[in-house]
Amino acid sequence: MGVLERNHVTVRGTGERTIVFAHGLGCDQTVWERVAPAFEGDFRTVLFDYVGAGQSDKSAYSGGRYGSLGGYAKDVVEIADALGLRDAVFVGHSVSGMIGALASLERPNAFSKLVMIGPSPRYLNAPGYPGGFEREDVEELLGMMEMNYLEWAKYMAPVSMQNTDRPALTEELQERFMANDPAIMRQFAEVTFLSDERDILEEIQVPTLILQAREDVVAPVAVGEYIHSHIKGSEFRLIEANGHNPHISSPQETIREIMKFIGE
Repeated sequence: MGVLERNHVTVRGTGERTIVFAHGLGCDQTVWERVAPAFEGDFRTVLFDYVGAGQSDKSAYSGGRYGSLGGYAKDVVEIADALGLRDAVFVGHSVSGMIGALASLERPNAFSKLVMIGPSPRYLNAPGYPGGFEREDVEELLGMMEMNYLEWAKYMAPVSMQNTDRPALTEELQERFMANDPAIMRQFAEVTFLSDERDILEEIQVPTLILQAREDVVAPVAVGEYIHSHIKGSEFRLIEANGHNPHISSPQETIREIMKFIGE
C-alpha cells in the first residue's frame, strides 16, 4: 500500500499552491470540514489521517516508528514527497504544530509557511516553563484511556472544547474520539503528552503563525507565547474563540486569520 492510501490522503481544489491540513490527537481529517472548503477555490487542499485515525491503514502502525513525533513527521514528509509539494502551507492543530515543524526541518523546500493552532512543544510543566500538566495528571489520563477509552472520551471532550453553551460541539468531538483505534490513540497520547520539542523552535526558519484561543487548558496562552518568543519572526494571534478547537467552534475566525497570514 502506498503512502497516499496508507494515510487516506484527500486532494481537492485547483490552485497552484497547496495547503496541507493536519489533525490533532483523537481526531481525523474530517475535523477540517468547516475550514478546508474555504481554501479550495485558491489552493489545492490536502487532508490526511495519521496511522490509527480515521480511514488510515491501521495495520501500518508500529510502536517503533510511531514511538516519537518524528515518526508522524515522517508520514508528513512522505506525503509531501509523493505529491511533489513545493512551498506549501502546513496548517497543524495541537500536536500537529510540532509535527509540521519537524517535517519542515526535514523537507525545507516542501513547506514555506507554518500555521500552528493551539500548539505545544511540551505539555508537562518544567522549571521556568508552564506546560499546563503535571506528570501525574498525564499518567492519570493515560490510565483512563487504557482502562476505559469511552470514559476518557466523555471526560476529555468537554475539557478540550470549552464551549458549554454549545453541547453539540462537545458531542461531535466525543464521537470523533470514539471513531479511532483506542490502543493506538492511547500510545499516540503518551507520545504527545510526554514529548519535548522545545529545542527545535529556534531552528524553524519558515514564517510561522501561532493561532491561540482563550481558555485552552490543553495548550494554555502562556505556551503559545513561549513558542512565539522562540521562533524568530513568528506571528502570534490571540483570537476570541474559547477552548482547544477553534477550527470547530469558531471556523470563520480561524479561516480569516489563516487567510490573512498566507496573504490570500
